[in-house]
Amino acid sequence: MINVLFAAFGPQGGASTQGTGGGSPMTLIFMIIAIFAVMYFLMIRPQQRQKRQHQDMLGQLGKGDKVVTSGGLHGTVAGIKDNSVIVKIADNVKVEVNRSAISQIVSSKSSKTTQTQTQAKKTEDKDEESGS
Repeated sequence: MINVLFAAFGPQGGASTQGTGGGSPMTLIFMIIAIFAVMYFLMIRPQQRQKRQHQDMLGQLGKGDKVVTSGGLHGTVAGIKDNSVIVKIADNVKVEVNRSAISQIVSSKSSKTTQTQTQAKKTEDKDEESGS
């Protein structure tokens, strides 16, 4: 491929040999590598990071979490199966959706318990400081 490009755009080949300058094939190779590097850092890597974050979020999904599906349904997780989640969207209305259809977790039961534990620990620390 390099030989074809060199023959087409090299110093002795090409449509016109005067005034084009040609350049070396190493410059062309460097430019192609630079384009792939830019595409990787601007497109591929952020998409992989976003996919990894979504998979982590789905792994943390638990019963009682309030979620939003990609279709826009707001509900509470009532049950979890292997590849699907049962979402309660109203009284006596439950819908089974794919795990991948969960776009975000609005509030998590586990984060609430973690927050209350953190707040309780802070109040205990304050009580100990004021008692000493």
